[in-house]
Amino acid sequence: MKFNIRNAILILLGNFLLALAVGFFILPYNILSGGVAGIAVALRVFVDIPTDVMVNGLVIGLFFIGWILLGKDFAVKTVVSSFVYPIFLTFITNYLTPPLSLDPLLSSFYGGIIAGIGIGMVIRTGSSTGGMDIPPLVVHKYTNMSIATLILITDGLTVMLGFFAYDLESVLIGIISVFTTSYAIGKVLSIGGQDSKSVQIISVEHDKISNMIHEKLSRGTTITTARGGYTNDEKQMILVVVSNNQYPQLIDLINDADPKAFVITTDATDVHGEGFSIGYRV
Repeated sequence: MKFNIRNAILILLGNFLLALAVGFFILPYNILSGGVAGIAVALRVFVDIPTDVMVNGLVIGLFFIGWILLGKDFAVKTVVSSFVYPIFLTFITNYLTPPLSLDPLLSSFYGGIIAGIGIGMVIRTGSSTGGMDIPPLVVHKYTNMSIATLILITDGLTVMLGFFAYDLESVLIGIISVFTTSYAIGKVLSIGGQDSKSVQIISVEHDKISNMIHEKLSRGTTITTARGGYTNDEKQMILVVVSNNQYPQLIDLINDADPKAFVITTDATDVHGEGFSIGYRV
């Protein structure tokens, strides 16, 4: 129950921050921010519909698309956002006045940061704010690409739509919002995670290296058989995941045991299991 309450609070607060960013910074200054707000700003030149009404309509429509493609469980988690966000946005745009008159550059920057924080808080619960972050989540489901990167691409395409409605300066200002939003989403999703290194080691001293990793780094290892594509010789390969601050020590251990060992290292930002915090793919 405590977990559900925490998620509910994150969803409500995240949607409020997103609505605040759109109502205070994006719509009043016609910022091509990406997302449904950016689409509404771009289309207002061609369609005589209030931007807040257009945003609310897009949010509800995309909710049903997400329901079909992401499933019932996703829809259950997203239905709150898809109807709470339009309520928040309607209230903010009709009853609250932006406290300051800002330069469009500042409005784009702070609007992007606040929106990114709000979206990231909602995505952490496995839900969605119900806007243009649904298409990236659909693509992520089938490709496993980074959510933050997919949102950046989607919002970038949305900003380019604004080029036909406004001018290059408006697009460049909008890109600031897109990048700050993506950056903030990535930072929020990485909270609680632990950046690590995934290391593959091929060595004739595989048993010695594996034992040293167990004893001196307190990390588990997996040993598999690898076969050389040219020589057709079979060799043993060690797979180990270590935290970033343990990586230099691991390299020292490998060099001490076998200076000729072949080592492949990749960054790992989604590590689950004993010895690691639960990470979030960013």
